[in-house]
Amino acid sequence: MILGDSLETESQLLRRMAMATLEQQIADAEKEWLASWKKGPTRTRWTKIPLQAGDTAPDFELPDSTGKKVGLSSFWDGKPALILFWRHYGCSCGRDRAVRLQDEYAKYVELGANVVIIDQGEPERAAAYAEKNKIVCPVLCDPMCQVYQAYDLLEGKTSQVLFDAPDEFLKRNLKAGKNLQESRHGNEKASVDSPWQLPGEFVVDKKGIIRLVYRYQYCEDWPDPLVLFAGIKEAIRENV
Repeated sequence: MILGDSLETESQLLRRMAMATLEQQIADAEKEWLASWKKGPTRTRWTKIPLQAGDTAPDFELPDSTGKKVGLSSFWDGKPALILFWRHYGCSCGRDRAVRLQDEYAKYVELGANVVIIDQGEPERAAAYAEKNKIVCPVLCDPMCQVYQAYDLLEGKTSQVLFDAPDEFLKRNLKAGKNLQESRHGNEKASVDSPWQLPGEFVVDKKGIIRLVYRYQYCEDWPDPLVLFAGIKEAIRENV
């Protein structure tokens, strides 16, 4: 997580997470957003062949919204998993995806899949966000974005993230960014975490093999649920 212009180590971040109140976590996440806004996106292209269908899914142990450490592989233990990588908590695309997920979730379960969200927040923020947006599945926390990077999810350019915004935002004007953050402070649109991280959705079969990769090309590039349904069916069929 970025604070000012410096990078925290994982141990520093975990220590701060344990000590910080929810309000302090939000304040720190706002600092990260502004520093990232000032710096601009840095991971906009792959330097190696990205993770793709047929590859082994990277496994991590992450805290859930209660703070309990959970192995990501536990979600594909015995059945396929649908892994949903979220953008930052202030982005409307996340709230819209939560509504879509409510409509789709029963079908994922009917098909025999586990569903899990990976986000950029800490457990306290994840719990508050999940309650407010009626998240229907477990949430795992990746504030260092290590799992995002392991699954080769890129950062978006302004044209991918702010395509419907005025030119001052497309140009990444610092004053405009500060004004935007100030206008959203204290509400559900708060500018927190990385403004550039793009989402993605993956289907992993019960052997830990990725069967479907969907990386967003822009922040509202939601997949057709029929594609995800088919990916889950394929994951089950390939293991028969």
